[in-house]
Amino acid sequence: MRIAIDAHAIGNRQTGNEVYVRSLLRHFVELEPRNDYLAYVSSKTAESDIPRGVKTRRVASNPFVRLGYQLGSHLREDRPDLVHVQYTAPLRCPVPIVVTVHDVSFLEHPDFFSPFRQRQLALTVASTVRRAARILTCSEFSRQAIAAVYNLDPETIRVAHNAAAPCFQPADGRGAKAIVRERYGISAPFLLCVGNLQRRKNQLGLIQAYESLIQAHPEFEQDLVFVGKDTSQSGEIRELARKSSVRQRIHFAGFVPDELLPAFYNAADLFVFPSFYEGFGIPLLEAMACGRPIACSNRTAMPEVTGKTAVLFDPSSKQSIGQALHDMLANLDLCQKLGEAALHRSRGFRWDATARTVLNVYREVASVPSRAVESSAPRALASGS
Repeated sequence: MRIAIDAHAIGNRQTGNEVYVRSLLRHFVELEPRNDYLAYVSSKTAESDIPRGVKTRRVASNPFVRLGYQLGSHLREDRPDLVHVQYTAPLRCPVPIVVTVHDVSFLEHPDFFSPFRQRQLALTVASTVRRAARILTCSEFSRQAIAAVYNLDPETIRVAHNAAAPCFQPADGRGAKAIVRERYGISAPFLLCVGNLQRRKNQLGLIQAYESLIQAHPEFEQDLVFVGKDTSQSGEIRELARKSSVRQRIHFAGFVPDELLPAFYNAADLFVFPSFYEGFGIPLLEAMACGRPIACSNRTAMPEVTGKTAVLFDPSSKQSIGQALHDMLANLDLCQKLGEAALHRSRGFRWDATARTVLNVYREVASVPSRAVESSAPRALASGS
């Protein structure tokens, strides 16, 4: 098969989207090296993350250029059997489309997006779903949500779970703490939260819950550390932390590359994930793979990912978040048992299994006689969620 993949997320710090396409490419080459893989990349540094055996072709980082005409033009020249995209396909696509829709938060919670961004995604993802030969997603929760909003039979949507990269595994806590201390200046024991700084991830609620917890229980010595890149919404999060009565104990590490991120997980006493909405939640699985005890939201796909290995809370209630943190910090035996259970559960999520599922979908699509799928689509374009 000749397979084209929109890999513009690689090198652009698009977190989950980048992890997804990068991990698939690595395992595709290992599992089926005879296929002809072509990755369309936009970052100047992307080639270093592309495995040998995958050809690359540069496309614009601007989604209006890339999706408006450039990617479609390249596909006509390269003539693959299919193209795999995340969320949004080219405006005019001359080959069958496989689309991964990780979640539909832009429809179910439009308040988390700017009005323009929400309209972009609503229009372009709907157009892509209508034209797609196959639809993939990462959880049963997302499958049901996609089926509901687009009026589809859930059986037509294939679930291929995400996984953690091999670098996420248990490590010596002392060594991990030394890395965090030397690289980022954080020396105190800490609670860790990983995710871009935005309202959907609910760092605001966690800061409020943490402040109340420390005021009521000053004996807890753990600081609060946020790992994640800034967004247009990060100003209010940093401002709330700056005004907090425990501001000296709240740290923002910014974007942390994969080679250093395992140190944060292994140095943390507890991983906290207070998000309002997740189609999967890769940081949860990274923490699980490092054997960390977890407190997380009881909404969307998060209970599906963690199973019975996490303490769940209501993310809209700072009292619920604070109680979960208190119960875990006050019970080290519970934390140890949960960490061990999380590590065991994480081994059931593997990128090689996900890649096999996706390759099977490619074979199904490639076996269908090629047909033109050129179509008109909305003018507004977006690159994903």
